[in-house]
Amino acid sequence: MTRPSGPGAAPRRTVLVTGASSGIGAAVADSLHADGRWRLLLSGRDGERLTAVADRTGGEAIRADLAAEGGCEHLAEEAVRRAGRVDALVAGAGIGWAGPFVTMPPEEIDRVLTVNLTATLRLVRLLLPPMAARGTGRLVLIGSMAGWVGVADEAVYSASKGALLAFADSLRRELTGTRVRVSVVSPGAVDTPFFARRGTPYHRRRPRPVAAERVARGVRDALVRGRENILVPGWLTLPARLHGAAPGLFGAVADRADPRRAG
Repeated sequence: MTRPSGPGAAPRRTVLVTGASSGIGAAVADSLHADGRWRLLLSGRDGERLTAVADRTGGEAIRADLAAEGGCEHLAEEAVRRAGRVDALVAGAGIGWAGPFVTMPPEEIDRVLTVNLTATLRLVRLLLPPMAARGTGRLVLIGSMAGWVGVADEAVYSASKGALLAFADSLRRELTGTRVRVSVVSPGAVDTPFFARRGTPYHRRRPRPVAAERVARGVRDALVRGRENILVPGWLTLPARLHGAAPGLFGAVADRADPRRAG
C-alpha cells in the first residue's frame, strides 16, 4: 500500500536502482513504488523498457551502460544532479554466461566481471562517501546463491558474486560506527529473462526458479531493516551453511542433484 504524502509525512529517501529495465531490478522498482517511502532513480541500458518501468512506478529513468568507459561516473553524477543526494543504492545490474570455463572466450570473462563486480564496486565508491559523511545510508548488492557455493559451468559468474560477498563483509567493518548498512540479497534461480539473455536455459532440478517479486521483497527488507545477508528463498540458508561447515558433504548432495550426472 502506498504511504500517504503531505506536510505531516516523512520525507521520501532517494534510492538508485541499477538493472531496473527488467527482471529483479524492475520488480524492486514496483515494490518500492508500492511501499511509498522512496523517490526512485532507475537505471538500465534498454531505454524503451526502462522508460516503461519508470512510467508505471513514478520513477526517473537514467539510461546508463555501466560497462562503458565513464558509465558509472555518468550515472552517479546524474543521480546526484537530479535528486541532490542518494540515500540508498540497489546494485541490480548483472549478466551471466554458462558453459565450461575452458571454452569461455576471454572477452566474456572480462564482460561478466566488469558488469557484475567492477561496475558495482566503482558505483559504490562514487556514492558511499556522502553517505559515510552523513552517517547514514543503505547499500544493497544483488548477489547469488552461486556466490555462496559455486556452480559448475558458471565459474566466472560464481566468482563475481562470491567477490561481492567478501567486498560487503569488508566494507561493513570499515563502516563500523556509522549507520550505513551493507546488505547482500542472494537469490537462487529467478524466473526472469536472465537465462534467455545468457543463451543457456536453466536446467537444474533445484532450486526451482522463484518470482522476481519474491527477491524484491528481500531487497525491501534489506533497505528497511539493514539485514546483512538475505537468501531467497530462505531455505537456501541451509545449503549455504552446509557448504561452509561440511563442503565434502555438500558436494556429494549437489552432485546427486546435477542433471549431468543422472543415469
